[in-house]
Amino acid sequence: ADAAGEVQHFVNAFTVNETYFNREEHQLHCLTGSLIDAVIAGRALNDPIRIWSMPCATGEEPYSVAIWLLEHWPAVDDWEVEIVGSDIDTRALAAAEAGRYGARALGRLPPALVSRYFTVEDRSSFEEASSQGAPSQVPTSQGRTWRILPELRGSVRFSRRNLVDGAGMAQEGRFDIVFCRNVLIYFDDASRKIAAANLFSALRPGGFLCLGHTESMARIPSRFRTRRFPEAIVYQRPEDAHG
Repeated sequence: ADAAGEVQHFVNAFTVNETYFNREEHQLHCLTGSLIDAVIAGRALNDPIRIWSMPCATGEEPYSVAIWLLEHWPAVDDWEVEIVGSDIDTRALAAAEAGRYGARALGRLPPALVSRYFTVEDRSSFEEASSQGAPSQVPTSQGRTWRILPELRGSVRFSRRNLVDGAGMAQEGRFDIVFCRNVLIYFDDASRKIAAANLFSALRPGGFLCLGHTESMARIPSRFRTRRFPEAIVYQRPEDAHG
């Protein structure tokens, strides 16, 4: 095997991908209760709203954002919204693109939403897809998985990116809102500073960064402004910031 493939295999083996739909729901409330209104203030309708889930693991977070916007933002049909999910783990990205999930990942979604945005696949259809080389997650003990509807899968774009690779991140352009949750806690101080600078650069001026509830910028010298909204504490790139 080539060296790059060996490194990627190592990365995949050691990446933490434990997640589920509607994790840290208070931030989703903040998204539609406060952040979106701040983002669209004074913006033309033809200027897309860009949201980045980085890292996105197996896709639960970016799909949660898409579903939340459809359910809780009345103006969603008036705006073009681009949602991107990125991760360093190619195996997780393949699972995200396939959009298959077990009962554990869906545990916090109301049954009505599961029915609206997913189709049920029994073990036979799962095994047929797997035999044809389609990446997917392990089914539940009942042999049942749920797959995101094709229209919703098509609304999220996935890419391989590394939080400490500023040049690679820059290829995605700038975003209005970035979700970067529960990853900086695994970084050493030096890597955390690099990641924070890259996240700052990934935001449009005035854009927002959402971290995990156990994380903060307190120990990271950064140019972010702390914003305390009714629903959540987030970090904002100041409007007049350069870089």
